[in-house]
Amino acid sequence: MLFDSPVYLLFLALVVAAYWRLGWRKQNLFLLAASYFFYGWWDWRFLALMLTSTLVDYSFGLKIADSSDARLRKTLLILSLVMNFGFLGFFKYCNFFVDSFTQMLAVIGIHPASTFFLKIILPPGISFYTFQEVAYIVDVYHGKQQPSRSLIDYALFISLFPHLIAGPIQRPSHLLPQVQQPREFNSRKFFDGLMLILSGLFRKCVIADNCALLANAAFGGQLGHNCFSTLIGAYAFAWQIYGDFSGYSDLARGSAQLLGFHFMVNFRQPYLAGSLQDFWRRWHISLSTWLRDYLYIPLGGNRRGERRTYINLLTTMLLGGLWHGANWTFVVWGAVHGGWLAIERFVSSKFTSHVPGRREDTNFGWPGRVATLAVVGLAWVFFRASSVGQAVSMLSGLTNIVWRSEYGPALAYLAAVSFVALAIDWRLEHAKEEYVFETARPQTALTAALAMCAVITVFGALESSAFIYFQF
Repeated sequence: MLFDSPVYLLFLALVVAAYWRLGWRKQNLFLLAASYFFYGWWDWRFLALMLTSTLVDYSFGLKIADSSDARLRKTLLILSLVMNFGFLGFFKYCNFFVDSFTQMLAVIGIHPASTFFLKIILPPGISFYTFQEVAYIVDVYHGKQQPSRSLIDYALFISLFPHLIAGPIQRPSHLLPQVQQPREFNSRKFFDGLMLILSGLFRKCVIADNCALLANAAFGGQLGHNCFSTLIGAYAFAWQIYGDFSGYSDLARGSAQLLGFHFMVNFRQPYLAGSLQDFWRRWHISLSTWLRDYLYIPLGGNRRGERRTYINLLTTMLLGGLWHGANWTFVVWGAVHGGWLAIERFVSSKFTSHVPGRREDTNFGWPGRVATLAVVGLAWVFFRASSVGQAVSMLSGLTNIVWRSEYGPALAYLAAVSFVALAIDWRLEHAKEEYVFETARPQTALTAALAMCAVITVFGALESSAFIYFQF
């Protein structure tokens, strides 16, 4: 049930219409049933996995909070982490490690006579709801979060359908209290939700799906193998994944808002970032803050000297890359980001450490924006490629300068997309808005909504592509 499909919009309309006719407790029970139906739409078999982890973490959370035995509390925490990461590792990485091991054997001349291994199907959204459960159990263990005493409330916190498949990853302290309290209908917030949905459809259908046509052609080899085809492929995919995931996040946030929930902002104009550090404060904020709070800081963060800080940065980004998928391309993508973050920190410490607060808020202005776009754009090649070999082959084309007639329209289209998308982001950045015309008069906002509907209808790609982050 894709968020940009008619069946989802019908499902959402029916859920919203029935939801606001119910009392608070019945609303939670109804939403839980609707969320399980939504998840079961993909494959009912995966519900058993989510139900198991939900029941275990709910029980362990209560026992950890109610116990004064430090040893028991730590044991329960470890068991929960082993279960959650065990499920994630098995379903997400089993095939990856089996294939890598088989390829390693082939390199040294060993070819197994039989390579019968069960191909594991990846449950949708397992990375997102697993990280949410880990955040909950860790926060309960450290006393930062009171456990949910209601199984229905906790199960809804995990499975609420707008964020279930591809986030944003909800923090327990932000979403769980909203689940545990009555929601009141607010016409202004309801309208904001509709506008966020339109914003998401614009980003997905107009920007992402059209750029996907160029990216697919470049990575499929139809545009040749040279400097221009590589740049077209890299930056077409850069706008595709931005439009795709920021569009999904707007759709998720808008859907939640129609139900009286508020989801955290997951994107804040990342391509306006003045450094890669700034980029990660703006891109997939729910994941970057999760990695910071539950991985980077526990590893020691920047508290154990410069050398350890660089190691922690690289480790965090390597694991962040591997979180995205079971492929060495994601590991290399994470390494590129981790390495560049370390370089930025080194440069900042050597040349701007005399500026108060500068090292913790690295921003190199317009040169930083250009460098960040270059690094992020070229790193996307590894993210999009099917293998490291394909990515290296594409990047090697940068040394081959050959012009073909079809490059002109492709580059002109990317320039137009970049201008429109950056203009929208520039407006959002300076007006401090979550969608264009959020603070405008109702008549102006309604006119903008009708204009977006027209643009989506006229310029939406005829060939839709699945949301990229649904595979993670």
